[in-house]
Amino acid sequence: MACSSLYRSAPMGPANQPDYVNAVMAVETALAPLALLDALQALETAFGRVRHGERWGPRTLDLDILLYGSEILATDRLTVPHPGLAEREFVLYPLQEIAPDLNIPGLGPLADLVRRCPRRGLSVIEEA
Repeated sequence: MACSSLYRSAPMGPANQPDYVNAVMAVETALAPLALLDALQALETAFGRVRHGERWGPRTLDLDILLYGSEILATDRLTVPHPGLAEREFVLYPLQEIAPDLNIPGLGPLADLVRRCPRRGLSVIEEA
């Protein structure tokens, strides 16, 4: 339905890895939240992602479910809205690009979250 520009950010966790390339996409799906998570993790695996080693270490692809409509979910496998959404500039700024008037369930207006989150070196590397 919509895709943000590509953004470059410093890596989370260990600094001895390449910068991250980030984007946000809005999709329409008939999949339930956990089925969507399974599908995204299968895509990560198909692109060479191996889940082992240190947290936030280098990886080929990392697909997250940030929101699922207006739902608030908390299971052992999935929390929505994504738990780090409100503090991560590499999520908030691309999300604002595609949905500036969004109200985040349980967190409030996206514009308020963006105002409280500095860019910390986040830069656009390719316009949508």
